[in-house]
Amino acid sequence: MPPIGLLLGKVDFSNLFINLSLKHHASLSEAKAAGVATINYGIFFNTILDFIIVAFAIFLLVRQVNRFQRKKEEPSPVTKECPYCISAVPIKATRCPHCTSELSVNL
Repeated sequence: MPPIGLLLGKVDFSNLFINLSLKHHASLSEAKAAGVATINYGIFFNTILDFIIVAFAIFLLVRQVNRFQRKKEEPSPVTKECPYCISAVPIKATRCPHCTSELSVNL
C-alpha cells in the first residue's frame, strides 16, 4: 500500500483508527500498548484495497487464459430433416424411411 499512500499524500492507512476511550492516543501502537479499545478502519481499508487489486489481477489473468483457449469446432451434422414428415433422416439417404418420400440431394 505504500504507492497508494504516496499518491494520496503520504498517508499511512494502517495507522487510522477510532479511539473508543476518553484518552487521546497519537498512534495505533500507543493505543494498543495502553490496552484501549479501538476500531481499526485503516487496516480494514488496506485489506479492501488489497482484495480489489488481487481480484483485478486474477480477472485479467483469467481473461487472457480464456482468450488463448481453442474454440471447439462443432461436428458436422449426421442427419437431415425430411421436408414432408419432419423426421430425422441420415445425410446420405435418398428416400425417407418413415414416409418413403424421395429426398433431394441438396437438403
